[in-house]
Amino acid sequence: MVRDTVAPVSSSAERDFVTAHLDDLHADLDAWLRIPSISADPAHSDDVAASAEWLAGALRRTGFPTVEIWPTAGAPAVYAEWPSADEGAPVALVYGHHDVQPVDPPELWEHPPFEPTVVEGPDGPELHARGAIDDKGNVAFHLLGMRAHLAATGRETPAVTVKLLIEGEEESGSPYFADLLRERRDRLDCDVVVVSDTGMAAPDLPSAVTSMRGLADAEITLRGPAVDLHSGSFGGAVPNPLHALAQLVSSLHDEQGRVTLPGFYDAVRPLSDRERELMGRAPFDEAAWLAGPAASRLATGETGFSTQERIGARPTAEVNGMWGGYQGPGHKTIIPAEAHAKITFRLVADQRPEEIGAMVEAWVADNLPHGVEADVHVPAGGVAPCASDLDSPYMAALLRSIAQAWDGDADDVLFLKEGGSGPEADLVEQLGAPLVFLGGGLPTDRIHSPNERVLLPMLHRCAEAAAHLWRELATVAR
Repeated sequence: MVRDTVAPVSSSAERDFVTAHLDDLHADLDAWLRIPSISADPAHSDDVAASAEWLAGALRRTGFPTVEIWPTAGAPAVYAEWPSADEGAPVALVYGHHDVQPVDPPELWEHPPFEPTVVEGPDGPELHARGAIDDKGNVAFHLLGMRAHLAATGRETPAVTVKLLIEGEEESGSPYFADLLRERRDRLDCDVVVVSDTGMAAPDLPSAVTSMRGLADAEITLRGPAVDLHSGSFGGAVPNPLHALAQLVSSLHDEQGRVTLPGFYDAVRPLSDRERELMGRAPFDEAAWLAGPAASRLATGETGFSTQERIGARPTAEVNGMWGGYQGPGHKTIIPAEAHAKITFRLVADQRPEEIGAMVEAWVADNLPHGVEADVHVPAGGVAPCASDLDSPYMAALLRSIAQAWDGDADDVLFLKEGGSGPEADLVEQLGAPLVFLGGGLPTDRIHSPNERVLLPMLHRCAEAAAHLWRELATVAR
């Protein structure tokens, strides 16, 4: 049995059941994490399908009377439903995903990425594997949480109708998720969506994510001469697209760290004093953050905002890649014909990803030197930002549930803004239901990086919180 270092101060029937059945959760993760469900790699399409099959079997084993695998134009999603026997009970839909990120570079992994390994860490036992927290761990705790809820309440059905929709392409941008929601709309009606693909501030700091940023991206190609030219014969006499690209990218931000796209901030909803105060409650050691998960020498960004606000509540623009010309060994004295850059934008309420393309095109046109042509490609779609209603009764139920699992008070649960992006806005737009977030990730979990891990005591507490949540949501009037 794996040791749990989070010592409970008080107990509950939910916690007693979770504690007595931790080996079940660990066994589930050991089996599921061995499936390399990398949705971005077509070579792993069979593994993504096998991951869906595994989850469907686990949900049936847990007791869900309805479990289905829903095909899409890409990878399959898993749907499950367990109706409450109580007339008029609220309906909660759990969202997560069963696909995982690629493991590159494999040589940086201390343990094979698809051979789950328990390692003793400073905060307790850690489980290392790709998908350990993002997002298989965050989904798996619901299996134990449901069993704990039923055992603690003596019920044969949950206190609320519980549905799960676990997609298989989140790590590939959820290209078919909105279509799936529209096609299956009649099955997905709910009063609240519980997103389990996020985390908390620290093991001893129970927290609730309240928003996620949106995402838009663009690829820019600059063209100079029609062919690569000899730099000795033509250098200094014709435009160099790599020089032009460097100048262009350097103009993406002004001296205050603000994005220079025309109109970029027009729709940005300002941070309220209350939001800033709530975010500021979360302890943040900037030096430790730089030395640890940020692995950087300096914190920088938009003037007038804290580092926490910059990474969770403000829009950003980042250059993800630049290339062009000769990159092989030795030298090749050319003026390249083309230069390329990929840029992504994180968006906040009330920005829209579909509006970013025109802004990028206008910015490129305003900053393009003479003699260089540009193509701007903005993929369709993108991800819209989303946020929870801090004053909703569903949020209050979530806070009570987390507080019980961490032996605290609901008023002491911290609020976080997640800097990443996902398809949660599609859920809001298609289903018309509010969001709450329950996840056990930590900033130190190396999500998307080699040596991804989950602190197992976090999953144990989240399983208990989920068990409390179904009881607490039952008190909310529809």
